[in-house]
Amino acid sequence: MAKKLFDNGLFESSRMILPEHRDAWIRMANTKLARFKPTLDDQEIQRIEYEIVRSYNRREKIKLVLFDPYEDKEITGIVVALNTYKREIKFLTAEDDWKWIYIKDIISASEE
Repeated sequence: MAKKLFDNGLFESSRMILPEHRDAWIRMANTKLARFKPTLDDQEIQRIEYEIVRSYNRREKIKLVLFDPYEDKEITGIVVALNTYKREIKFLTAEDDWKWIYIKDIISASEE
């Protein structure tokens, strides 16, 4: 018992963290790692839109790089529909799965 009173022994054995504090600490650590979206110049935006339209017209595969605050995501597939009002595309991936992607989330496009 006397040993617990020395060298912070009393408090070392009674450490604990509440789940709410743990979650708040993880959120704070993740916000420090978050990145900002790069600003694209007009030429890059035109090149991205050109690749999207070319994939749509010719049904050719393209590789898109999508912005994510923590890690960019690369997907490969074919543009099967364009929604100019919402500025989004319907993208068919190699796994025969499709999803709608906003053009503002694309930071790079290239032919496959």
